[in-house]
Amino acid sequence: MPTKTGTRKQVKGKAKANELVIERVFDAPRERVWKAWTQPEQAKRWWGPKGFTAPYWKSDFRVGGKYLYCMRSPDGMDYWGTGVYREIVPTEKIVATDSFADSEGNVVRASHYGFAADFPPELLLTVTFEDLGGKTKMTLRHAGFPAGPDREGAVQGWTESLEKLAATLSETSSGTEFVTDRARRRVTMSRVFNAPRERLFRMYTDPKLIPLWWGPRKYATTVEKMDVRPGGVWRYISRDSDGTEFAFNGVYREVAPPERLVSTFEFEGAPGHIVLDTATFEDLGRKTRLTVTSQFDSLEALEGMVGSGMEAGARETWDRLVELLAKA
Repeated sequence: MPTKTGTRKQVKGKAKANELVIERVFDAPRERVWKAWTQPEQAKRWWGPKGFTAPYWKSDFRVGGKYLYCMRSPDGMDYWGTGVYREIVPTEKIVATDSFADSEGNVVRASHYGFAADFPPELLLTVTFEDLGGKTKMTLRHAGFPAGPDREGAVQGWTESLEKLAATLSETSSGTEFVTDRARRRVTMSRVFNAPRERLFRMYTDPKLIPLWWGPRKYATTVEKMDVRPGGVWRYISRDSDGTEFAFNGVYREVAPPERLVSTFEFEGAPGHIVLDTATFEDLGRKTRLTVTSQFDSLEALEGMVGSGMEAGARETWDRLVELLAKA
């Protein structure tokens, strides 16, 4: 992650010639840190030095697959990067090439972005993740850097980016848990809400309340149908700022206030892929643990939903629900 910064930072770990090494322990389970690196919607939250944003991150996460990202500096300059995954050991190791690129993903020389003309056209990035019993030791090796200001800038860039990652992990550690079980074609979300379960159950079943929290903030949601009984149908329509509509529908299978709610879920933009959502409301006194298990009909459907940003959207939705509960 080379950037035009130039402030010297201390490199931790043992490095070979032309290699920078950074080690860091994150106060988060290994699976969560792994997801932050491998799921584009999560990577966009922390990728890039302080003040930078990552408006674009696309990844074909498999050996031989490519990735493409954009880092935008505080003054609006875009830095594009790309590479190919060389090795993937789930939750343990990622090895990938790293090159500068244009917005189409074509490799360009570093001089295109103002770096030295002799800057290597391809670097090698190796990231390992070690389980420390609830915490994670991450070791990052970025090989191919020549000595000098560009290498120093890369150290600072990575250091600041990993600070952002740590902050992101801290934000989610006490919030929504999101676990993907590909073997069972299942996604499970869980969170403790500061509200009695009767009240939380009503948030899920009152058509007047759904538009106040359902979906990411950039969408306005309208409830077209909501017949909360076994066999009853629901249909929501979300609209973005341009007026584009996205519709969702389902059928209630089980309604057991205030303990359990089971319904199907279908995104009408991808018809035929039916997800079975089971929501359980666990009484914790004045608080409630809400767990939603989404059972997919195929691994392809699960990967498509997760790849489209399901986790980020779900977290934001439940964040909005927390805010609504705090107001009332």
